[in-house]
Amino acid sequence: MTKIKDIGEQGLLERLQRFCPPEIIGDDAAVLVTAPEQSLVVTTDVLVDGVHFSNMTTSPEDAGWRSAAANLSDLAAMGASPLGITVGLGLPGEVRVSWVERLYQGMTECLQKYNTSIVGGDVVRSPVTTLAITAFGQVHPSQIIRRSAAVVGDAIVVTGVHGASRAGLELLLHPELEQNLKDADRKTLIHAHQRPQPRLDVLPILQKILTPNSCTDAINRVSTPNSQLPIAGMDSSDGLADAIIQICRASGVGAILERRQISIPAAFDHWLTQEQALEYALYGGEDFELVLCLSQESASALVEYLGEGAAIVGKITPGSTVLLHDEQKKFPDQVLSLSQGFQHFNSYEL
Repeated sequence: MTKIKDIGEQGLLERLQRFCPPEIIGDDAAVLVTAPEQSLVVTTDVLVDGVHFSNMTTSPEDAGWRSAAANLSDLAAMGASPLGITVGLGLPGEVRVSWVERLYQGMTECLQKYNTSIVGGDVVRSPVTTLAITAFGQVHPSQIIRRSAAVVGDAIVVTGVHGASRAGLELLLHPELEQNLKDADRKTLIHAHQRPQPRLDVLPILQKILTPNSCTDAINRVSTPNSQLPIAGMDSSDGLADAIIQICRASGVGAILERRQISIPAAFDHWLTQEQALEYALYGGEDFELVLCLSQESASALVEYLGEGAAIVGKITPGSTVLLHDEQKKFPDQVLSLSQGFQHFNSYEL
């Protein structure tokens, strides 16, 4: 099998160029054309072998898909449509060339769903395989979604179920856990981990719902010239609890999250305990759904549009506390904190 050290940097770049549009690559930098009156949105994500992916849990194609999806999800969280990505790749010389080509194939498969391309990047020698992706998107300044725009009274919406990716990872790491799980459910949960779907599909629905005059309070929610959508939000890549806490911190508000309204996979019903299911949903991470705060009227309309998996899970409150509540009073209220979720330098590795 051919290894990276056998073909060198230029040989590898020559092979990888076939994953990029020929009219864009070839110079020192890519030139991306944006539409008039659009803001450029840029996000960067770094993934490291053994931390974000491993041969135990992901094929090269899946690692590529996940890396692209993570960046597209960040664009979706800002309300932006993707333009392209660049890839910085650090590789040990012993890595097989075929592994890198399969990695790029996975990235390409994900990007093609959203008419997006790899438009450049860099390759360097590294003691550990590292993937640094920068994604570029565009959005009209009045349509940017920001974390800091939540207001008291907003409903908190999730665009899909939470906990599936964490469950899929656990099944890959511990196959013995699947004993009480249907084969179809096992495959669904593993697929959720290996092939997450960035929720760019939500953006046109939001535009339809939040068009001025479509909701009675849309005009009153314009907070700044650069954040005019009546909505706040981010993605749930680090967990549902993390997303809600981050939004509340940025907006200077609190929240009540209703335990029984949290949307979890149906496969959990006869497989996990209620507490395990809740932990996976709140802190599992890498579900790449959107967590959005908007008026009750708009929230109900959005959930109806999105269908199964989407749910109103709570509301924005005064103060700064983010509280997990059980309206049936079977469980005491619980204050949610970032320390319970994934934190770099303080978590297990794959």
